[in-house]
Amino acid sequence: MNLPNNITFLRIALIPVFVLIFYLPFDWNKQVACMIFILAALTDWLDGYLARKLQQTSKLGTFLDPVADKLMVAIVLVLLVERDPSLFLSLPAAVIIGREITVSALREWMAESGVRSKVAVSVYGKIKTTAQMVALPLLIYKDPMDGIPVYPSGLVLLYIAALLTLVSMCQYLTSAWPKLKETIKEQ
Repeated sequence: MNLPNNITFLRIALIPVFVLIFYLPFDWNKQVACMIFILAALTDWLDGYLARKLQQTSKLGTFLDPVADKLMVAIVLVLLVERDPSLFLSLPAAVIIGREITVSALREWMAESGVRSKVAVSVYGKIKTTAQMVALPLLIYKDPMDGIPVYPSGLVLLYIAALLTLVSMCQYLTSAWPKLKETIKEQ
């Protein structure tokens, strides 16, 4: 165990705290849930930064970091759709969650095939993550802030994230296609 891994475990531990706060029947629950999500997003950046800076990268951290991210994002999206069960929110949420499952499975399969580097994180994936991490707190908060339409802004960013999600998934699938094709021929 090292500091970056402990920070990743903290992010995972924040998930049930987020869910509890999200459902509390108080006026301040959205603000606190939003702050918890932002804290979790910052720990995502911090654990990676510290792992590289302190040269404390590990197999556990390499595995656990994306799992923690995907858990938090998927749970937040599900809760947001439950709170606002509209097509406008459900569609990008389904695209993002579906892509995460697909790419995770693809990475696992490629790793077993010995060619995991073919599905490394792309620039589109990083931009998608940034758009998503800005969109989700806005959607969690929901109410206008100083006249700024927070929820519609978050929804627009979520659609941008969903579009970039599809682009990056296509990149991953294109990179993996030669190995997939080879495996299909072997079957």
